[in-house]
Amino acid sequence: MAVATCRIRLAQSPASFDKRMGLCDSVHCRCGTVAVELAHQLADWVAPVQQRHLTGQIAGGELLPLRILLDDNHFELVHILIKMAVSLKSSGSFCSTPPQWLHSTRDRILYGYSHSNAKECTCKKTKRPAPLCVKATSTKVELDFNDPSWKQKFQEDWDKRFNLPRITDIYDLKPRPTTFSLKKNRSPAGDENGTPMDKWNGYVNSDDRALLKVIKYSSPNSAGAECIDPDCSWVEQWVHRAGPRKEIYYEPEEVKAAIVTCGGLCPGLNDVIRQIVFTLETYGVKNIVGIPFGYRGFFEKGLKEMPLSRHLVENINLAGGSFLGVSRGGAKTSEIVDSIQARRIDMLFVLGGNGTHAGANAIHEECRKRKLKVSVVAVPKTIDNDILLMDKTFGFDTAVEEAQRAINSAYIEARSAYHGIGLVKLMGRSSGFIAMHASLSSGQVDVCLIPEVPFTLDGEYGVLRHLEHLLKTKGFCVVCVAEAAGQIQLEARESRAYDLVILRSLQELLQKSGATDASGNVILSDIGVHMQQKIKMHFKDIGVPADVKYIDPTYMVRACRANASDAILCTVLGQNAVHGAFAGFSGITSCICNTHYVYLPITEVITAPKRVNPNSRMWHRCLTSTGQPDFH
Repeated sequence: MAVATCRIRLAQSPASFDKRMGLCDSVHCRCGTVAVELAHQLADWVAPVQQRHLTGQIAGGELLPLRILLDDNHFELVHILIKMAVSLKSSGSFCSTPPQWLHSTRDRILYGYSHSNAKECTCKKTKRPAPLCVKATSTKVELDFNDPSWKQKFQEDWDKRFNLPRITDIYDLKPRPTTFSLKKNRSPAGDENGTPMDKWNGYVNSDDRALLKVIKYSSPNSAGAECIDPDCSWVEQWVHRAGPRKEIYYEPEEVKAAIVTCGGLCPGLNDVIRQIVFTLETYGVKNIVGIPFGYRGFFEKGLKEMPLSRHLVENINLAGGSFLGVSRGGAKTSEIVDSIQARRIDMLFVLGGNGTHAGANAIHEECRKRKLKVSVVAVPKTIDNDILLMDKTFGFDTAVEEAQRAINSAYIEARSAYHGIGLVKLMGRSSGFIAMHASLSSGQVDVCLIPEVPFTLDGEYGVLRHLEHLLKTKGFCVVCVAEAAGQIQLEARESRAYDLVILRSLQELLQKSGATDASGNVILSDIGVHMQQKIKMHFKDIGVPADVKYIDPTYMVRACRANASDAILCTVLGQNAVHGAFAGFSGITSCICNTHYVYLPITEVITAPKRVNPNSRMWHRCLTSTGQPDFH
């Protein structure tokens, strides 16, 4: 009987691991010694990191459950090991392990392990049909790429999914000529002689479409390739163009419109509010109100709706924050719709991110269920730029610009100190777009860490070892880290002959209480503070002086005024939101895709957060700029 050793670095909490793995309930090992290297104290996840080594003997070469090796104090460890289904062949090698764990249950690769005897270990893998490369372009129909008509089936499914919901789906309404942007609109001022002037304002036809993707990839191996079939065939993906229509489905003088801002602050909120009010008044709407403090304003006693007018909001874009106030979470959808019905609101404009969009879609569905003539239109607001399909969301450009200033400050601090290390933590609870773009724009970052790319701090190929190299070669360095870096990525890989490493970046080192905020977002540990402490401890242990300067500009970035680029984007998105409502659409979001302003069904943008593609050209550009290696 061969004797083999397996060293296991634990991945994550038992509850989270159970949810992801979906493996068999038990496993038996036949080997001489199993050494388990703990990365931390499992019994208490918030306790400091402690290294423990447990060795157990399996006597007589009999097949025995692994759980007998450890006492009751390490039951959680046993539970994880059983779920990992680690089994050794007689030669001492492992069963093959999956290359990575995907984020959702439907995309997960399930592995079932069977163990017949000590000399044989078989792994049977079941995998669902290969998913499309991009969630946003997935299809709900089964496609046979050998079928010549598969493109037609895809196109039909695509058109069905991206068909915009209308209030005419439940109401038999007759269109009327628009009161906005007539072809010839007499200017009350006139020219220099007082003669009325004509100004041209065109309309968007209901059949107008914008192409979502414009690059034709010749191979799935092309950088950033987003292919539907193995041959990367070209398939047109059209979405509805945004803008004013010739015909509308509301009588402006009878409309009551409401605006609500939800979630956290973001540069540009006031710009969007301002443009929605301006455009509504241009249509002729007299009754415009703001709902204070997010969805809470619909049901919280003492919070009254705020009448809005062009005069009142004319200069609110000159300041950051939200004129209406924001809050996270809210009441049940039915309670919000009850309030909408009681207030006799006809149009609801919702400004928010993924969670707020999900809430807006639920409100839209409840209104349809009750057959209410209410148009619910969202405007995507997330400073993280993590909403699917869109080029960008408002506030992102401003965030990158402000973050760049923080990086510049960290650079000056680091360069001016002996063995200075500048550490900047930026926003990005689901994605690393801000960290990546700020690192690129500043040109002063040596290490950029984002949630989508796993990394380790310790070890030969860890971040700390690279920081040592930077201090030796250039005397200082700058590190930019996204707030969710090391906390959402799970990767499994097979390394050397007898090592099975389940790498979950830094999650084994961070507190994971599983708590959520009012919006349902998992409360993340503070990766910035953690890295600051780890860097200081590391260089102290090796006897090298290091001066670590930590900067967290989060609230400074969120609360600032929108820059010129975002202000223009907010202007167009706000105006188009009103055009969409008057055109009779509901359950849509006003956004920019492939440089064109379009409407998308909310259902298509809330399936998952948009994340940085580690194989994309943009991330490769960032790596070229920083010169950093792989940290695992």
